[in-house]
Amino acid sequence: MSTKKELQVAALQNGTVIDHIPSDKLFTVVALLDLQHMESNITIGNNFESKKLGKKGIIKIADRFFTEEEISRLSVVAPNIKLNIIRNYEVVEKKDVVMPSELKGIVKCNNPKCITNNEPMQTHFHVIDKEKGLLKCHYCEKEQSVENIKLL
Repeated sequence: MSTKKELQVAALQNGTVIDHIPSDKLFTVVALLDLQHMESNITIGNNFESKKLGKKGIIKIADRFFTEEEISRLSVVAPNIKLNIIRNYEVVEKKDVVMPSELKGIVKCNNPKCITNNEPMQTHFHVIDKEKGLLKCHYCEKEQSVENIKLL
């Protein structure tokens, strides 16, 4: 008899598995990656038991691999998720999603007087504290927490 637990979701031949998503952030991740408009096979599971998170979400996307820019968008809402790259039913690469030191065109500045809210230009933030999720606008220097951000 196998001691391995039964898989709760079918195996993926090629694609990406996004794991360790906090359950309350699962549908934010779906929206950020625009998964609702994708044609490929997508499996979304939520509220699975997790030793680290208590409850977690998982997304399996067939035949889809993500750019660094897409991954950095995820880091803003769910900084400790894991990406597993699957090829021919094997995990060929595991990536920890880490917040980059700069975020461009991802987050809206919450200062109404900031030039990015008044001119057609891309937002640009420096991540000044990854642990606390503290961002600083490159233009107006207003600090904001990732807890209070609006995504573009």
